[in-house]
Amino acid sequence: YLDIKTVVVSCGTCYDQLQGYRFEDIFPGCRIIDIHEYLLEKGIVLQDQGAYLYHDPCHSPMKLQEPMKTVRSLLGDKVLKSERCCGESGTLGVTRPDISTQVRFRKEEELLKDEAALQALGASGASGGTKILTSCPSCLQGLKRYEGDLNNGLLEADYIVVEMARKILGEDWLPAYVERANAGGIERVLV
Repeated sequence: YLDIKTVVVSCGTCYDQLQGYRFEDIFPGCRIIDIHEYLLEKGIVLQDQGAYLYHDPCHSPMKLQEPMKTVRSLLGDKVLKSERCCGESGTLGVTRPDISTQVRFRKEEELLKDEAALQALGASGASGGTKILTSCPSCLQGLKRYEGDLNNGLLEADYIVVEMARKILGEDWLPAYVERANAGGIERVLV
């Protein structure tokens, strides 16, 4: 009975899997889109609200254009791309910590260079530290591991969409949303 036209995802692997499940048969006429591309489509952007590093995941959910173009359109021009795999790769950090740790050391070297490049632009993130954003839940988990190691613990990792929510809706955006959802904002469907 629901006429679903758009399914919004926040994970590249989920996006790829949905495409492979004959999505068009499940939801005829429906499209899949990444949350960040959806926000850009709706004109919800931050312009010059800070400087950031961006970690593009190996399985990027951004499919409509080059991810850095989307990221800069959302956040402004003070965004630098941080190269190299974060070392998380799904469950790599748990299943093969020996390999993950070696990848992690290389990413850490890259992040130190990235921090210096961001500072050379005359930009710093939250509390004088560096903020690195991503669009992948697994990468976020991996990037969180660097938080205490770099820039005297002033590296902070988060999702782009969460950073945007904080800047647009305020620091209490999440509890406010949960309160509204619990007060009748969720449709419950019995199957």
